[in-house]
Amino acid sequence: MGDVKELHQRWCIADGHADSLMWNRDLCERSTEGHVDFPRLREAGVKLQCFTLVTRGFPFIGGFPLFAAWRKWPREARGGEWLRALWQIEKLDAFCARSGDTVRVATTGAGLEDNLAHGRLSAVLGVEGGHAIEGKVERLAELHRRGVRFMGLTHLSNNDLGGSSFPMMGNRGLTPLGHQVMEQMAHLGLSVDVAHASEQTLTDLFAHPTVRYFCSHTGVRAAGGGWRNLSDEALRTIAQRGGVVGIILAPVYLGGDTMDDVVRHVEHAVEVMGEE
Repeated sequence: MGDVKELHQRWCIADGHADSLMWNRDLCERSTEGHVDFPRLREAGVKLQCFTLVTRGFPFIGGFPLFAAWRKWPREARGGEWLRALWQIEKLDAFCARSGDTVRVATTGAGLEDNLAHGRLSAVLGVEGGHAIEGKVERLAELHRRGVRFMGLTHLSNNDLGGSSFPMMGNRGLTPLGHQVMEQMAHLGLSVDVAHASEQTLTDLFAHPTVRYFCSHTGVRAAGGGWRNLSDEALRTIAQRGGVVGIILAPVYLGGDTMDDVVRHVEHAVEVMGEE
């Protein structure tokens, strides 16, 4: 265990996905809830943590406003998906400001390098589902201005941009609006997170010549596990574009609940994609 902790302190350990902001916890304080807060990240030696903005819930419930009220979101933050996204951005900015300069939102490679050099945690902002822009493509520029650097076009259900990988969603592809959003993201330099994309939406995304894509949290299909996992072909395509893949620590996608199951997926991804 000592060797593992020492490795984590020396190397740039990065995690591609945490939806901690939706739970309305104080990330500056050590919590007994969830898995992520600034003190525990620093103790674990994590150098880069992606935080996602969640604005819509499970597909057949539609209860996100109730969830937000339960988690004591302010009323002004519960009025719509765009307002929910902005409130979570503001929350993270406030946490970073209170962190004693131990955490900063990173928006450039130079910013990441500076944070590493000064022992800071880099927080990278992303969006879970393009429904957050409520159909207004011009809002992508506002997200970029406010520090967001990636977005998944879909989340737990189909939306007006494309298809979700969630079961019984019909394997839909990108819509005309989805293509517009993809083009604007490529123009702005926003990366596309394919973690929740349907097979057809994934195919449509991969056909674009310049868009930058990666997968923040997934399993790999050849190593077993659930319906959302990526095929070897998808892994190779992401690698060829310079993208990375984060392996999700969730038994339903790993086919088991031990660290050996995590290792099996990591090793297969490395074999197919290359360790870089």
